[in-house]
Amino acid sequence: MKLQTTIITLALNFFAISTVSATSLLPISLEQLSTRASLIFYGTVVSNEVRKDDTNKRIATFTTFKIAELIKGDAGSTHTIKQIGGIHAESKTRLLIHGVPEFQTGKDYVVFLPEKSALGFSSPLGLHQGQFSVTNINDETIVSNGRNLNQPAATQSSRSIQVPLAVRADNPSQARLQDFINTVRAYNIK
Repeated sequence: MKLQTTIITLALNFFAISTVSATSLLPISLEQLSTRASLIFYGTVVSNEVRKDDTNKRIATFTTFKIAELIKGDAGSTHTIKQIGGIHAESKTRLLIHGVPEFQTGKDYVVFLPEKSALGFSSPLGLHQGQFSVTNINDETIVSNGRNLNQPAATQSSRSIQVPLAVRADNPSQARLQDFINTVRAYNIK
């Protein structure tokens, strides 16, 4: 009987722990990303630095972008975001938060950011949903985050007109960069 109780307790703990580690988010439409973000830009990652944050001593990743095109908000020629987590080489400490996007040095992205938190943290809106990779495919500059770009929002918009985005017919998760930027700007016209 004691063995059976122990097995049941271990099984329940396993399921409780696995549930806690999951991150689930409702899908956010391009319109919602565009209107909720306080800063949107297209840029290249010039550096990633993992260090202990001065304000709370937690491991944080500081990613600096060289801004190629400012789409919404105010920023200089570079912008640094601070995200919780990373692999701190000096202390050999690893803090990985499921869903927090990683940015690779030298790669191009369109990033949708909210206002910074009280501690200065600012991950993209909807975590990975607010991070779009920019690549060149067949001499076209393409943007994608792996999701269908014409996907409707989980909740309906108060707007009466939807702004169309021309996506690739063979892959609706991809659009030409300039079409994407123009659509994002159109969502922010008041």
